[in-house]
Amino acid sequence: MGFLRDNIFKPYPELLVFLTVAVGFLVGRLRYRSIALGAVTGCLIAGLFLGWVFDVSVNSTVKALFFIMFLFALGYRVGPQFFRGLRRDGLPQVGISLVVCVTGLLVCWLFAAVLGYGPGLSAGLLGGALTQSAVIGVAGDAIGNLPGLSSAQAASEANLVAIGYAVTYPLGTILCAVLLASVLPRLTGHDLARESATLAKELDAGAEDPDLDEGYYEVILRAFRVQRPALVGRTVDEFERAQAKDGRRIYITRVRRDGRLLEHDQGRVLAEGDVVAVSALRGDLVVLDPEREIGAEVDDVGLLSYQTETVHVVVSERARLGTSIARLRREPFMVGVYVEKMYRSGAEYPFRLSTRIERGDTVVLTGPRRLVDPAGREIGKLVRTSYVTDMAWVGLGIVLGGCVGIPALTVSGVPISLSTSGGALIMGLVFGWLRGKYPTFGNVPPGAQWFMDTFGLCLFVAVVGINAGPSFTSGLSQAGWGLLVFGAIATVIPLLAGFVVGYWLLKVRFPILMGVLAGAQTTTAAIGAINESARSQIPTLGYTIPYAVGNVLLTIWGAVIVILHH
Repeated sequence: MGFLRDNIFKPYPELLVFLTVAVGFLVGRLRYRSIALGAVTGCLIAGLFLGWVFDVSVNSTVKALFFIMFLFALGYRVGPQFFRGLRRDGLPQVGISLVVCVTGLLVCWLFAAVLGYGPGLSAGLLGGALTQSAVIGVAGDAIGNLPGLSSAQAASEANLVAIGYAVTYPLGTILCAVLLASVLPRLTGHDLARESATLAKELDAGAEDPDLDEGYYEVILRAFRVQRPALVGRTVDEFERAQAKDGRRIYITRVRRDGRLLEHDQGRVLAEGDVVAVSALRGDLVVLDPEREIGAEVDDVGLLSYQTETVHVVVSERARLGTSIARLRREPFMVGVYVEKMYRSGAEYPFRLSTRIERGDTVVLTGPRRLVDPAGREIGKLVRTSYVTDMAWVGLGIVLGGCVGIPALTVSGVPISLSTSGGALIMGLVFGWLRGKYPTFGNVPPGAQWFMDTFGLCLFVAVVGINAGPSFTSGLSQAGWGLLVFGAIATVIPLLAGFVVGYWLLKVRFPILMGVLAGAQTTTAAIGAINESARSQIPTLGYTIPYAVGNVLLTIWGAVIVILHH
């Protein structure tokens, strides 16, 4: 160990950082059913252990760089849903989120006061019990700005944040998942699976299958040989217009002539012997009777296996906002076009027939190019797949956010400010909302978002863990078993408070309410456990808005609790 420390890790601490990340991601994969530690907690545990073993210090500028990048990416990802939640239809979920977050802050503040914790352990208790990793960085910044603390004292308190979090987070995650997926349903006599299935049928307006797979059978593609005189000599456009006039949605997508596949052309004149690929609603094609109007059906694999185009469309057209998937599918421009996936707040969203698209959502459309592009423009802005990140937009957002966070008000001798990291979070929310509303600039593809969000936070907590590692045993003995016990209680009480308000006061449907509570406490493992217990993705419908609100409020609480316990 001495050789590694003195010859590799002390001269090159960056190697220890990446070793910590590698070990942390492996530790984070450990799981029981749907509950896992996750990469962030894995990196923190690995950092604490390796920091304790090798006693190496890493420059604090490194962690500040990655943390401010993480907070901007977090705000950017949840911005559209955060502001959407402030609208009337999202207010009940926002209200429950406020109850959970405010109760969590008050309970952690009270317990920390009873146990005599300083700002470091207080923030660690809050971050771990409420499962919000960002508290580590925000609390560390706030501790650094406290008056009357030497640099050594500030570093010691900041290390205690990581220690308190590492102790309370695993149990907090497990308790949240078990309480919402199993304990509360049993105590209240609810069957998550049965009620989720019932709600799915209601939301889908009587559809027997809650998935959208039946849409792929409703729209069919078949090949016919042109043999009827009525079609010979007519253009593709004339044929399609005649069908539209009769109320039928039937399209000729490709033509094979003399064995060659021809480029699609609306003005192409059809000749006898051509083989045409016809895309239509099944019912319309039955009414047409194609063998009588076109000719004999043939099996032409090359013609029917034409390449489709897949485009990402950011919802922005005012006329489509609030439109359900079921209604969208009935629009004339959607014939032959499929909604393949949907993303909300940067994550894939389990859409159903009843799901309403909102500004900032991304829908993935698939179909022939000539049909997909016009359909996309009816819904919003087409975003061609690009791996290029608009770093000018990202850099400007972080700089502006940092400048907004610098000014401070002094209350009783304590400077209160957003800090550069808090400012980056706020500006990320604004820039994410702007991107959702005007999606023609500021591209940050999913891979870049993952790098700044997940990997940025993992690198940050890895450095935090390494620096806190040498003081881990002394800090843990200072905290005592009370930290673990009171942390567990602090996890449960906010969830019960939110449940009381949502269940008895606001009368939120039970599966949705479980998703709301998991989102308000930002516990990803909990929503996985709830969906597993429900055997459905229905609870996720209540997760998105509270997750956005919870991420913002709980992150800010990291600074608030430091000030309260100074």
